[in-house]
Amino acid sequence: MKLKLKKDDLVRVISGNARGQEGKIVSIDTKKLRVIVEGVNMISKHTKPNAKNPNGGIVKQEGSIHISNVMLVVGGKTTRVGRSVDAKTGEITRIAKKTKEVIK
Repeated sequence: MKLKLKKDDLVRVISGNARGQEGKIVSIDTKKLRVIVEGVNMISKHTKPNAKNPNGGIVKQEGSIHISNVMLVVGGKTTRVGRSVDAKTGEITRIAKKTKEVIK
């Protein structure tokens, strides 16, 4: 399945507990279709003491969100993502469905 979102895209959460929050995509799990968005869906994880964290304790980190629950933000508004093929070069580019502009 071809994913329309990429790492470092600015997205807004459209459903769930973190609805309305925005952030950049940190990573994408293509097998489970989940994304981790910077500063969104923060969870508390209990860690054992180790060399990096000698005391252990509770660490706050981002949890994953299903890819269907986030939407790309272009120009301050959410939009769906389409693909267009350049007739001359055959290059595929992503376009915003609302504004028809090319997404980097």
